[in-house]
Amino acid sequence: MPTITKGGAPQTVITTFDVTPGTCEDLQELLQEAYDEVIKSQHGFIGGAIHVNDAETRICSYSQWQNREDFQAMLRTPEMRRRNRRINELCKGFEPVMYDVVASYD
Repeated sequence: MPTITKGGAPQTVITTFDVTPGTCEDLQELLQEAYDEVIKSQHGFIGGAIHVNDAETRICSYSQWQNREDFQAMLRTPEMRRRNRRINELCKGFEPVMYDVVASYD
């Protein structure tokens, strides 16, 4: 389960996907399959979530990793490279960005 705390670890990754209402559900399914079949079993994975806006034009994936190298290693696996090519076909673009937590509030 992700924990949001200030400091260097864990590594937070937020990936946004620009989609259309016509491709949103298909992309959601691909992302869920990727988490279930590949991502959650990768070394260093802590947890993640998939969010969709109400207009079904944006998907956001939030994940935490023990460190950035673990996340980068997952992206370089042949299976994720294959899946990311398919994901790219269903969206206008996507961008994973690594963030550091500077403050959290309960």
